[in-house]
Amino acid sequence: MKRFYYMSSDLDNLEQVEHDLEASGIARPQIYLLSNDDVAVNARDVNPVGSFLKTDVIHAGEIGAVLGAIAAAIVLTVSHLSGIAAQVGWAPFIFLAIVAFGFTTWEAGFIGMQAPNSHFRRFEKALAAGKHVLFVETTPQDEKCLKSVMKKHPSLERAGTEVTHTGPLMMLLRNWDKFRKWA
Repeated sequence: MKRFYYMSSDLDNLEQVEHDLEASGIARPQIYLLSNDDVAVNARDVNPVGSFLKTDVIHAGEIGAVLGAIAAAIVLTVSHLSGIAAQVGWAPFIFLAIVAFGFTTWEAGFIGMQAPNSHFRRFEKALAAGKHVLFVETTPQDEKCLKSVMKKHPSLERAGTEVTHTGPLMMLLRNWDKFRKWA
């Protein structure tokens, strides 16, 4: 999937853009509004970025999981090469490897909670200046709809694109939204 970013200081216009995108077939879970003015955003009918996603907890947790896997591999390798696992048994060393993996993932997540989301760092100055960032997760089919809607809103400032790996998550959220409306 591809993520498109747009900036504006006009929340009313961004709300209208979101409604136009939804009317053109792009699902609401694919459209987010990032802002430092949570009160004004919550007063509108838009899909705000949750406070949890404003932090870098997921990215940091992934890094912690990789470091934890390395730590677990070191524990298991050292216990095997030293021969102590053959004398004592593998159970304590497997437990220690699991604890090392879990602790580093957990600790990295805590560190990530204190940092802004790595995807949004480039917008910190614009957000501090009162601008808002609209971003849209698109499939190749959605890109045509997005471009046609954005032609109707030339006041939006294009703020970049990036490739994401959120396809399965977007499919799950889209289907969950359909299920909620059905139920």
